[in-house]
Amino acid sequence: MVKMFNSEISVVQRWSSFTVSLYLAREGRIMVSTIHPSSAEKAGAIVERAIEAIPQLKPSVLYAPLPEPEKVEPLPGLVDGSVVDAMSNPEPLAEAMLAEAESLGVERAAGAITLSLAEKGLATSRGAKLEEEATGAEAYLRAFVGEASGQWAVGSRKLRAEDLKRVARAAAELASQAKGEAKQLEPGAYDVVLSPMVVGNLMNLVGMMASALAVMMGMSMFAKAEPGSKVASEKFTLVDDPRTPELLGSTAFDDEGLPTASKPIIEGGALRTLLHNSKTAAKMGAKSTGNAGWISPHAWTLSVKPGDATLDEMIREVKRGVIITNNWYTRLQNYVEGIFSTIARDAAFYVENGEIKHPVTRIRIADRLPKLLSSIELLGKELYDISWWEVSPAVRAPYILARQINISRPFE
Repeated sequence: MVKMFNSEISVVQRWSSFTVSLYLAREGRIMVSTIHPSSAEKAGAIVERAIEAIPQLKPSVLYAPLPEPEKVEPLPGLVDGSVVDAMSNPEPLAEAMLAEAESLGVERAAGAITLSLAEKGLATSRGAKLEEEATGAEAYLRAFVGEASGQWAVGSRKLRAEDLKRVARAAAELASQAKGEAKQLEPGAYDVVLSPMVVGNLMNLVGMMASALAVMMGMSMFAKAEPGSKVASEKFTLVDDPRTPELLGSTAFDDEGLPTASKPIIEGGALRTLLHNSKTAAKMGAKSTGNAGWISPHAWTLSVKPGDATLDEMIREVKRGVIITNNWYTRLQNYVEGIFSTIARDAAFYVENGEIKHPVTRIRIADRLPKLLSSIELLGKELYDISWWEVSPAVRAPYILARQINISRPFE
């Protein structure tokens, strides 16, 4: 990892970690544990203690036996040699990002580049024995021009120098565009153009709610929805996409040893698939979708189907609205209704009659996810692979235009 602060490389860190995750079940009792032992021998001792503790647990209402092994087709292209090569000397990548931002008039910049090589092995008492190796390249940069700021990010299995420069350019251009006096906005309903950074963050919520366990626990806006029911604009499709190798999070098998598959969660605005492991599938009379995590089924990596609009075309369609390029502090107030809020950060703009008028500050989206999804009118034709600490799992997303979304601001 390379950290950048005040347009300089501040920290270079390298580390190696060894993690052991355990799933133990006996007579319907389940124990899950993740440990970071210093040796295989110590891991074995912890397993023995866990086995001794299982009888003290109550049987789980969700217990189901592990599945029989199925054929898993390896996923090619998960390892990029350029990531491995750059791990020994990542500083030039950071220097190139900072130089790109500086060439566009940025006064200062901060961010990070993270390169990784992960090996995982899975063995089950049913006989599954699987291994997989994968690289990762993530980067983000926040650029400042005066008091204005802009940020962008990227995440992929592959390392491309041009992708890192594009992150720097996007952050720099947003910061430059946002300089000048940022004005307050009156609360109300506005058309909103959401950048892939914001779309990625909000799609994480949708993906989380597509977990069958979230539905069973009453923590999902899909709790009352049936497969095939309308939950979004017919222009909107969201896919759990683990079989696309370059996407960060892609994998050939889940944590129960079953093969993964790319599948629509929402297709053409209709709910298609809840994400299952063997337990939720048994409870709901379904079949595992190859999304088992160690505890809950989850999306591996998400893709939004592109549209055919450019960003300029979206802006021209806005009579009274805002462009939000980044967000944080996304919180759900009601999971079943999908009531949420999220605070805009960095560059945000007021748009009137198809033109950007001025930057805005101190605004948040405060609305319902089902309404936002149903209000999508245009999707960008260009896709961006986004991953950073507000977007995990990674999301491949376009710009999106949604109509009449509620915008509020903090109390003075």
